Amino acid sequence: MRVVLAEDLFLLRDGLVRMLEAFGFEVAAAVESGPELARALAELEPDVAVVDVRLPPTHTDEGLQCALAAREARPGLPVLVLSQHVEQLYARELLADGNGGIGYLLKDRVFDAEQFVDAVRRVAAGGTAMDPQVIRQLLARRTGDDRPLAGLTPRELEVLELMAQGRSNVGIAAQLVVTERAIAKHTSNIFTKLGLEVSDDDNRRVLAVLAYLDRDR
Repeated sequence: MRVVLAEDLFLLRDGLVRMLEAFGFEVAAAVESGPELARALAELEPDVAVVDVRLPPTHTDEGLQCALAAREARPGLPVLVLSQHVEQLYARELLADGNGGIGYLLKDRVFDAEQFVDAVRRVAAGGTAMDPQVIRQLLARRTGDDRPLAGLTPRELEVLELMAQGRSNVGIAAQLVVTERAIAKHTSNIFTKLGLEVSDDDNRRVLAVLAYLDRDR
């Protein structure tokens, strides 16, 4: 079984390679950055990808973005995310795909080699391997206020709609013929009313748009 591995920390990457090979996997590539991962997934067509979320050059969400792009190009590509963090938006997007194996494990909750290898095999076979903590956070997000946009003013809804179209604050201000400062204030109010507190793990702008897109579901 051929694996493409993406992990930017050398010692962890080397340890994962040795572990996988000891259990009979062929590591087709072990890379440390988003661009390298994108090339490896496109060129090597692995049986499964084991991907860290945050990779160079920006250490934000390159790993998941590459995985999602690879699954779009090759529907059903099995992907096991191995991360320190729960990136709720992308975990939901991976799960919503419905094609092929998907896994999402938290690094500090993988306690032995057999547990990890079993997860890789399960995902490669088309199954799922989700850390319970990931599931809890996804459910917590989904079981909140059934009408998360109910508290927004008409102007805030208008700003959010333009945000969902991909407009920047500058673009929204130009569209509504107001100042950028006014849009920044509306955006801040939107985040507050949707309960999107400042967080290293969540992109509040994306989550606000997600709430908007989910409004009729």
